[in-house]
Amino acid sequence: MGKLKQGKRNSAAASSSPYAKAQTATNNVFKFNTNVGQHILKNPGVAEAIVAKAHLKPSDVVLEVGPGTGNLTVRILEKAKKVIAVELDPRMAAEVTKRVQGKPEQKRLEVLLGDVIKTELPHFDVCISNTPYQISSPLVFKLLALPNPPRTSILMFQREFALRLTARPGDALYCRLSVNAQFWAKITHIMKVGKNNFKPPPQVESSVVRIEPKLGTERPGVSWDEWDGMLRVCFVRKNRTMRASWLGTKEVLAMVERNYRVWCAMNGVSIDETVIGEEEEVEEDEDVAMGGEEWGGIMDVDETGDGEDEMPAFFKEEREKMAGPAKTKSKRKKTRVAELVREKIRKVLEDVTELADKRAGKCDENDFLKLLFAFNEEGIHFA
Repeated sequence: MGKLKQGKRNSAAASSSPYAKAQTATNNVFKFNTNVGQHILKNPGVAEAIVAKAHLKPSDVVLEVGPGTGNLTVRILEKAKKVIAVELDPRMAAEVTKRVQGKPEQKRLEVLLGDVIKTELPHFDVCISNTPYQISSPLVFKLLALPNPPRTSILMFQREFALRLTARPGDALYCRLSVNAQFWAKITHIMKVGKNNFKPPPQVESSVVRIEPKLGTERPGVSWDEWDGMLRVCFVRKNRTMRASWLGTKEVLAMVERNYRVWCAMNGVSIDETVIGEEEEVEEDEDVAMGGEEWGGIMDVDETGDGEDEMPAFFKEEREKMAGPAKTKSKRKKTRVAELVREKIRKVLEDVTELADKRAGKCDENDFLKLLFAFNEEGIHFA
């Protein structure tokens, strides 16, 4: 569940990890570093309860992320056909393998060594994970994005992250993460896990959630890029009104205008470039480019607050892509197409959806769907 700290071994330095540091070892005994959140679930009652909540079938193949020393693994093997355990730390992988060595369960355990976010996963029916904090959000969306997602996932997270996943409109922790996760799955909080259930005890409380992907007709027929692109603007400041978020920020207006121009070019729609105003300075707003206070909306990778150095390398790259080049000032002229775009946004917010005075933190899934449909009808897209 915690982060694995990479330390020096007696003979050679261990390889670096994209999201965790491996532990130091002395006399082949694990020493967990509480400063980096490395904790092992020690309470057998909690382990039993987690496995029971998965409602496993004898034919199930289970993916376990971060098996550690195997306290959950051995209990899953009692109920399931097979366990595929993905472990980043070679020493932990060796420990879980030793737990079943020479037993009938040995043939039903497959250990994959590596980063689960970058690993191409084989088919499985259920996922059970005592999740490393740094990959909480990437793991959730990796599972939901699979062509054949597991029918259920029982995942342990830091308490605050779990509450964000399950937050409803109006809740203090309701954010872009809440909307995105609940748009693609049914998510329920099933149990709290106190600090003393881990060795050594962490500084934060934990919770277990159940995630059941929406399938078939329940699965939204909406472009992911469109959906999240729109939500980024809505949640730049979730306590702003929609009018302020969309019409009160010139960077948002410039972004929407660019997208509208692309749509017009692709659909053979002519635009009026007549200049109707003087030049004005436009500076790229980092809050808009990065998703503002809701940068963590999709991927809250730094839940423990340890800083950017603990962020996965692949996620840093993704964030840099979103941020784009350094901020620069440029001159723009007011044109009729810019005024047209502004009027289209006003029409969508005030006349069509009547969401202009509502705040993102109070909007539900239906509000956002209505908003996206109305924007698309006006030729405004976000992908």
